[in-house]
Amino acid sequence: MKEIFLIRHGRQCSKLCNVDVALDETGRQQASLLGKRLIPYGIEKLYCSELIRARETAGIINESLGIACEVLPDIQEINFGGFTGKTDEVIRDAYQEFRKRRSLHTEDLPYPEGGECGRDVVKRVMPQLRMLCGRPEDRIAVVTHGGVIRSVCAEILKTDQRHKLKFAIDMENTSLTELIYDADRDFFILERFNDFAHLEGRQELLRKGWKTSLERNG
Repeated sequence: MKEIFLIRHGRQCSKLCNVDVALDETGRQQASLLGKRLIPYGIEKLYCSELIRARETAGIINESLGIACEVLPDIQEINFGGFTGKTDEVIRDAYQEFRKRRSLHTEDLPYPEGGECGRDVVKRVMPQLRMLCGRPEDRIAVVTHGGVIRSVCAEILKTDQRHKLKFAIDMENTSLTELIYDADRDFFILERFNDFAHLEGRQELLRKGWKTSLERNG
């Protein structure tokens, strides 16, 4: 059995959609708390996406773990197309029809103006996860992104990608989603999802106090 801990990166320093920026001070606190929590987990290797917020999160976690860390291609956040670089207010005004259709959860919609859908994410991410399952380490952690984690969970549960946004309204920064891979039967098991116990009791570190979900405010 292989254990893969998917980690959402810490809070970034900009509220603009999917810009490639560093963490803010809260994000660094979140990553530090998670790193301390992971000390007894026996994680053998750490991976992260190429985006700055994921690489920085991995670096801070690794201050506690002190293990090998590798940047992994093709596990970056979903391409938000026309949403990219815009504020939530602009997105709400400019993409009302798209957001209305998305809120119905009846289609795996690609984001407007050249963005990806869940199936696009699965096509690039799952080969990377399967490749990791072929490596010698039995317990690894992968710092990635909320859209990636949702799409991966829908895929391994054989749930249509149109339902991916039903996996938590607020996926917390530095939350853990644990997958177990059974090589004998060649399938993944979702062991836990959006576990943010290391942030509990710290309301200022939770997402709802920082940025209102577009799903919550449809």
